[in-house]
Amino acid sequence: MMRTGNDRLAHGTPLAGKVALVTGGAGGLGSATCEMLAQCGASVVAADIRGDAASTFAHVHTGIAATAADLTSEESMQSAFGFVIERFGRLDILINNAGIDVTCPVEDLEVEDWDRVLDVNLRAPFVLSRLAFAHMRESGGGQIVNIVSTAAKRAWANAAAYHASKWGLLGLSHALHAEGRSKGIKVCAIVSGGMRTPFLLDRFPDIDESTLQDPAAVAEAIVFVLTRAEAVVVPEMMVLPMKETSWP
Repeated sequence: MMRTGNDRLAHGTPLAGKVALVTGGAGGLGSATCEMLAQCGASVVAADIRGDAASTFAHVHTGIAATAADLTSEESMQSAFGFVIERFGRLDILINNAGIDVTCPVEDLEVEDWDRVLDVNLRAPFVLSRLAFAHMRESGGGQIVNIVSTAAKRAWANAAAYHASKWGLLGLSHALHAEGRSKGIKVCAIVSGGMRTPFLLDRFPDIDESTLQDPAAVAEAIVFVLTRAEAVVVPEMMVLPMKETSWP
């Protein structure tokens, strides 16, 4: 019988003693990642604009706390970061997972929508990574994982803001990797193919789910990156479903 990622990780706690912050942690890949990190021994904070949903999720999972975070607000992000430090005294892992999209032709894309997508998908990872860099440098190191997309490698119609944000996030991730190595900070971009999460299923109800992957598979890849030897860094990893339609 094939074992799931959860089964393979259930017998060890390779992240014991680590503290992780996951944005968009109340659902989809975010909640799958929070669960898997907690199973690996980490203390996890699920940050989400849906504060009530994050609290409900955390209430039923051991090792997971919750905080509300509006990723369009620098003040809110600073508050969420401060919550982690106040509660746990440290931050070892930052997962920039939250992402949004506005699906429409560029001629119909409002400037306000463009700004909102770029704020959540690109500006927020910069703001949080900047906070994390300062803390991790002082505490001796840490790890940042940015959830990118095949949208950073190819382009399709009606997703101009999403593509711009994800291409930008991939570039930011590699720039952070270049800066972080001398400070003991590892940075990785996870280039994920389509997943069976509300991000796609709610917007495209007719999508063929057989072309999508379980978000737990991507969460397992995140854990793989986080548990490499201290002297090893993985700057980029692509994780695709076998029937991925946006990549050859």
